[in-house]
Amino acid sequence: MKEPNRPEERRRVRVRTPDAAIIKAEGGVDKPKSTQKTRKPSADQIEDLTAVLAQKVVGQPAATRVIVPYIQMYQAGLSPEGRPVGIFLLLGPTGTGKTKTVEALAEILHGSEKNVLKVDCGEFQMEHEVAKLIGAPPGYLGHRETQPMLTQQKLNAVTSEKCNLSLVLFDEIEKAAPSMTRLLLGVLDKGQLRLGDNSTVNFEKSLVFLTSNLGAREMMREINPEFGFQSVKTPERTDLTSKLQNIALVAVRKRFSPEFVNRIDCIITYQPLTVESLSAILDKQITDLQNHVNTRLANRSFTLEVPFEARQFLLTKGTSPEYGARELNRTIHRFLTQPLATMVATNRVNPGARVLVEVAEGGEKLDIRSTDAVAGVAPANPTVLLVDDNRDLLHFLERLMADAGWTLLTAESATEAKRLVANNRPNAALLDYMLPDGNGVELGVEFLQAVPQMLVIVMTGTILPPEEEALCEEHNFPVLRKPFLASDVMNQIRSRLAPAGTGAGRSA
Repeated sequence: MKEPNRPEERRRVRVRTPDAAIIKAEGGVDKPKSTQKTRKPSADQIEDLTAVLAQKVVGQPAATRVIVPYIQMYQAGLSPEGRPVGIFLLLGPTGTGKTKTVEALAEILHGSEKNVLKVDCGEFQMEHEVAKLIGAPPGYLGHRETQPMLTQQKLNAVTSEKCNLSLVLFDEIEKAAPSMTRLLLGVLDKGQLRLGDNSTVNFEKSLVFLTSNLGAREMMREINPEFGFQSVKTPERTDLTSKLQNIALVAVRKRFSPEFVNRIDCIITYQPLTVESLSAILDKQITDLQNHVNTRLANRSFTLEVPFEARQFLLTKGTSPEYGARELNRTIHRFLTQPLATMVATNRVNPGARVLVEVAEGGEKLDIRSTDAVAGVAPANPTVLLVDDNRDLLHFLERLMADAGWTLLTAESATEAKRLVANNRPNAALLDYMLPDGNGVELGVEFLQAVPQMLVIVMTGTILPPEEEALCEEHNFPVLRKPFLASDVMNQIRSRLAPAGTGAGRSA
């Protein structure tokens, strides 16, 4: 008997980040589960999900706009009964972020990008291999030995305490045998899959994603014509988007049956990544590499500096319309990650050092060298001052930093913050730009006069005026743009905090 959907259970699901909360545009956070009452998600929560997903999946705004409303319907308890919450077919050239979208959603909803039930359809190219999904029925040879890949237990295993919405990914669906799509008809229409042992799997609390490269070659020919007048004229972006969508739809209708296509809620065509998008992806990957260093090396961590010239080198070597961001991943791994790992393995990078990446003579490789290395290490348990008039933010970060063994001093005004700095001399200060009785940037400049080695980080949900931006550049104040993940705060402090007991200045 099918269990009825209970609206109260759906309303309990809240979009959460890996750090249990997303810092909102106003500076607030979702309250901890123990203190927050069950209520309908606010518009701010949906805006947070849209903003964070757009940061993780760069250059594909259409995907964010289409997928987020389905999550919103599920949170409100208004998603349709008797079928999956949403069914999406993601099309487009390789390396444009189709699979990354699903992994990013898993990280936002459940805290890990591995919380996805993924079926690699390339493993099911033969008709008999599709039986591995549901297992052999009783009476057939190997019935007990064949464990089905799609079970209710595995579907529940990819959920979390933060959210009970499961994500199911059928990757490269066009490579599977035709019997795969026939098997999925019941899943897409009724949200039910009957296994070989006659048990059923319920997909009503699932988002189903199908990815495909159908039409990718025709899309690349449209983007880069080999001959004719179009080969010397760059097409307009809007015109190109429409043409690529038409190419994708034609390819889908040729490959799949009408009843299969008609069960899909949205067909999303991913666009080739622009230079600006690839540049943003590069910046994010360098930030992720720095965070990885901070997490894995802890007190032996160092600061990685990749200036504009080195970033342009990586973009030049690792970008092309044909391979998208995957080629950039390989280039970063070859020219940056591997040489950096060699330096760490051979003890050529001291704790607290600044590792500078520059373009070598000849312009064919990068020169990586350690500068300002010191014998000391960064403080294991720093003291951090947080100045913000949002009490939810203060309480949340206080708990987060206490779990990490850090000491957090909190103030809701500039006057109170000055008193705390005079009495405690903290290692770092997180300052909201707009305070009830002052300006966070000017307050940070004042703090540096009292404690020259203090790390000052400015938080803002708006664009800073030019004079404030200039002050941040002059005094090397990192600026955290809201909304941001709570892990960004911790990683900024770990990577930029000057080693204790030394006179070294703060790294850039």
